[in-house]
Amino acid sequence: MGIRIGVLALQGNVSEHIRAFEAALAGLGLEGEVFPLRDAEDIPRCDAIAIPGGESTTISRLITKNGMRKPLKDFRGGIFATCAGMVLVASAVDDPRVEPLGLMDITVARNAFGRQRDSCEMPIAIEGEPEPFAGYFIRAPVVESVGPAATVLCRADHVVGAIQGKHMALSFHPELGGDLRLHIRFLRNLTET
Repeated sequence: MGIRIGVLALQGNVSEHIRAFEAALAGLGLEGEVFPLRDAEDIPRCDAIAIPGGESTTISRLITKNGMRKPLKDFRGGIFATCAGMVLVASAVDDPRVEPLGLMDITVARNAFGRQRDSCEMPIAIEGEPEPFAGYFIRAPVVESVGPAATVLCRADHVVGAIQGKHMALSFHPELGGDLRLHIRFLRNLTET
């Protein structure tokens, strides 16, 4: 049956994440299914869930509206959270309109890279990787603090990535640009943890 990966399909880069995870599974020689996750009852059937970028206030509201808050908080698989996803998995956020899931021991500031017009690409240093990663930042958050349960994974000018157990949170968009190192690293950690 392989690894079941649901990409939360409430808003954001759903198809890009599906293509990236399908390619990462193939690259590792693993069987699996990657699908758009729209129903709360499918959450416990997943081995991993990707929470893509988008508007974190909207996704937060839609998670509650669709009855997904408790199943996501109870989920025991791995979470791959990018951009708005990072905001949602944090333990604390600087905006009261977002109700974070509290899945990772990080404090996050929304839109720390500025407005849409301030979107940029910059090289990122990833722990354990000799070559920098091209990070695409679109109204991206940053990690303001990392608690003892989480570990810093990536830095640009700020902390832009963290891991905690099977979870990985990134402020940028690794699903863009074709570099699958972080998707592959997430899958390796998922299968080895």
